[in-house]
Parts: sequence; structure tokens; C-alpha cells
Amino acid sequence: MKQKKCHACNADFSCTNTEKDGSCWCESFPSIFPLNPEADCLCPACLKAETIKKINEYTETLSPEEAMNNKAQLLPKTAKAIEGLDYYTENGYLVFTKWFLLKRGYCCGNGCRHCPYGNSPTTQ
Repeated sequence: MKQKKCHACNADFSCTNTEKDGSCWCESFPSIFPLNPEADCLCPACLKAETIKKINEYTETLSPEEAMNNKAQLLPKTAKAIEGLDYYTENGYLVFTKWFLLKRGYCCGNGCRHCPYGNSPTTQ
């Protein structure tokens, strides 16, 4: 276990192989922006916040046509969904985010709330 200090908030955190496959916790996040070689890692809270910010910036610019051939579906698939990134909970139900649906790579036709392919209830 390696002790680190977050370069964004200065919080102390551990860099450990906590996953069953021996990987670090941070490897469950999508690799969507380059690491800063002049700075150390981000803590779990800052990495999640920065990742969500970058994802929101990307997904807000996509048209339904662009969603069909988006970059998210080409990323390596993560083993587990991350709350706040891939889904959120509302009234006991999981609601998938636009990012999760983009990673899937196709529209299921069920009129998902955040459908990036133009099939959400708000775009019909």
C-alpha cells in the first residue's frame, strides 16, 4: 500500500491493489483524459468529480447522430458500474446516465431518460 497526497485537494489517500484482480481502485474509472506527468494521482473523490466533469463536457456536445459513433463505446469496458458516473439512484431505481448508454453503443428502444440516441422521453 502506497500513501499518496491528492494534487487537487491535498487529501491523504492510499494507492492500493484493492480489486480482486490485483488492480488499483482507480483503474475502474474510464481512462478519458491524460495524466499530468508533473502531478501525482487524484484521490477517489477528486478523480470521480474530474471524470464526471469531463464526461459531462463530452456528452453535452453530442447529437443523436454523433452518439451512434461515439468514442465511449471504443473504450475498454469496466468491470463494474460506478455510481454517479454510470448510474444514479432515484426512488429506489437505478437510472442509467448518458455515459453508460453511450458505452453500450446502441439504443435499446425503451425510451431511456438519458438516451443519447434521440429516443428519450424528452426528445420524442
